Amino acid sequence: MATPQIVEVFAPAKINLTLQVTGQRADGYHLLDSLVTFADVGDVLRIEIGDAFEMITQGPEAETVPDGPENLVLRAAALLEGAPKAVFTLTKNLPVASGIGGGSADAAAAFRGLSAATPGYDPKADDVLERLLVLGADIPMCLASTTARIEGIGEIISPVGHLPTLHAVLINPRVAVPTPAVFKAMKQRTNPPMPDIPPVFSGVSDCIEWLRAQRNDMQEAATALEPAIAAVQSALEGHRACQLARMSGSGATCFGLFETAQAAQLAARELSRTYPQWWIRAAQLGSQSDRAAPCFS
Repeated sequence: MATPQIVEVFAPAKINLTLQVTGQRADGYHLLDSLVTFADVGDVLRIEIGDAFEMITQGPEAETVPDGPENLVLRAAALLEGAPKAVFTLTKNLPVASGIGGGSADAAAAFRGLSAATPGYDPKADDVLERLLVLGADIPMCLASTTARIEGIGEIISPVGHLPTLHAVLINPRVAVPTPAVFKAMKQRTNPPMPDIPPVFSGVSDCIEWLRAQRNDMQEAATALEPAIAAVQSALEGHRACQLARMSGSGATCFGLFETAQAAQLAARELSRTYPQWWIRAAQLGSQSDRAAPCFS
């Protein structure tokens, strides 16, 4: 079987609808309990099989993305023993260090694309998934790009197939918030886990009502480090149609949930006019596994 020469992979943004920090291991890793879903906005990774690894970055958010060996795409690719060398062209549409898994989603896209381009390769046949977890706790959850409950340090992934499609506005105030700094600033690292996720939701409103009772335990510390997060939260909460606003991950991106796609799109347009300096996108949240599947050419 010939090795495909060009593979294109979508890397969807990861959204933490909830994020409970439930403890800390002796080795320093934090224990999490999070309901994670994915957006229909994200980066795009083009993989062209070649003779050496090379990284090219482009797109509206590419300015601060490293293109050297420290890039997570190249570091993830190096873990796939026997995979072909390739030139990676990353079209960066997601803000950097923004709490929506951009770098991790890109690394997961590289793993998916190279795995698909390697005849006979079985990612379950070795310990590469464990090594990806060490590379970045968000990477394993980004591999499938499906809605899931995430526990442990990110290695316990339980798919949640019954969540309705949610309509959101994503806003980043164009400030980077390093995750280690947020963890360090947290005053309380042992918090209650999520309750059981209801086995069925009657619709979007029912789901939002349940989410309203949950938390992001990193939001207070992140906001103390970067007050712009509070401004984003206030802008979303102040919109007449917003049902719930919360920070994703370690920030600074926040999401607002709306009853319909039309309401989210209208809110995104209105907020973009008021805050033209911010990164603002309307999005649908749910499983993105089909869109994230590698495409060959």
